[in-house]
Amino acid sequence: MADIKQIQDGEKMTFRQQAALTAKLSAPAIMAQLSTILMQYIDASMVGRLGAEQSASVGLMNSSLWLFWGLCSMATMGFSVQVAHRLGGKQDEEARQVLRQGITSSLCFGAVLAAIGLALSPMLPLWLGADAAIAPDATLYFATFISALPVLTMNYLAGGMLRCAGNMKVPGFLNVAMCVLDVIFNFLLIFPTRTLEIGGFGFEMPGAGLGVLGAAIGTVAAECVCAGVMMWYLLCRQNDLRLRGRPSGRFRPTRPVLKKAAKIAVPMTAEHAIFCGAQIMVTIIVAPLGVIAIAANAFAVTAESLCYMPGFGIGDAATALCGQAYGAGRLRLVRSFCHITTGMGMALMTLMAAVMFVFAPEMMSIMSPVPEIVEEGAAVLRIEAFAEPMYAASIVAYGAFVGVGDTLIPAVMNFGSIWLVRIPLAALLAPTMGLRGVWLAMCLELVFRGAIFLWRMASGKWLKAPSKTSARPGEPLPVTTQVM
Repeated sequence: MADIKQIQDGEKMTFRQQAALTAKLSAPAIMAQLSTILMQYIDASMVGRLGAEQSASVGLMNSSLWLFWGLCSMATMGFSVQVAHRLGGKQDEEARQVLRQGITSSLCFGAVLAAIGLALSPMLPLWLGADAAIAPDATLYFATFISALPVLTMNYLAGGMLRCAGNMKVPGFLNVAMCVLDVIFNFLLIFPTRTLEIGGFGFEMPGAGLGVLGAAIGTVAAECVCAGVMMWYLLCRQNDLRLRGRPSGRFRPTRPVLKKAAKIAVPMTAEHAIFCGAQIMVTIIVAPLGVIAIAANAFAVTAESLCYMPGFGIGDAATALCGQAYGAGRLRLVRSFCHITTGMGMALMTLMAAVMFVFAPEMMSIMSPVPEIVEEGAAVLRIEAFAEPMYAASIVAYGAFVGVGDTLIPAVMNFGSIWLVRIPLAALLAPTMGLRGVWLAMCLELVFRGAIFLWRMASGKWLKAPSKTSARPGEPLPVTTQVM
């Protein structure tokens, strides 16, 4: 049976074994991503029952929240990738040194971002062009999530460390559990106390009646529980990374580890900030189209994520596989895993795109009872379905590039694609085609982005042997073997 230890031990791996290991690591990662999307569906569906204005207040802030969440997630990747390299080179103690320093650095980073976000929260909805009727709810929703950023950053760090160690099952299981908790908390916090009739019997269901604020509190509470359990497992149970029962080490960040983390994470973080800046710009373009357009856009983004999040799950597996193979000095195996994961991602997302095209109205009706929102959302989802295969190529190839520490050029590629293709096209088409023009621009841009990522993957320029002759904490081992 294929196992990640085969990479570390230098064993020869057939194509079948590589594909089996890719599927083995991808399946729980995909389940984790799908559970996250299901949680967003739940939030959107419950808030959608409150009305179009409440839906718009949540949808308006989503792009800004993605910016802050993504910055925290990208920052932790600078440490997770180093851990993958160290484990691939059988340097477990050095990997634990990186973990300790990653905890301190990531916690501080999350706290600083939370302070910045809270300071901006009262003005942000108005800057985004929100109507006065939805601005208060939008502020409360945003501020509640932002206040929990330090804890959520620990969740990202723990999940990233476990995945780069080859453990996809625990993050996957905990994400499913988080989804269940989100349903329970939201059910109790969003709606007021009410009577439900089941089989002719009436049941009194307690509720806090907090509306949009309840949705934010419920999701944050579920994520905090998940973060606590994930960190406990990482520090106490994960064999190669656990700190419990081992000699204490240094939690103060050192220059070599921080320098390597910055080299990996800074381009990713800048790229994510640029991407979310583009999403915010799209929100500004959509806002003048009205409440229906804002809500339809937000719900369609959530619905589409059901299609593309499996690609991110395979991308996580690509990061772990390519990172460990790179740390073990096996460049041909890195290239093979990149090709296998990218092909698998494109095939799966093509299938998901077909499902989305056929069932777009049903997907939208789950989240909103408003016919106008359902109609507009379904139309843009069907436009976007044609972009999903190439979007998969960019997602998974990017995950493989991250695994070997190649982040600068891909970040520039994402920047150019979004700001030079998507935003100008969206601004050009929105006045005449409305929301459908915005999504047509997105579709064309994603096809272009996938094409340039496939070009870079084929060129091989993303995969270079380290120039160092000896390994130090925070650096990959020198490449000495090309065994598949």
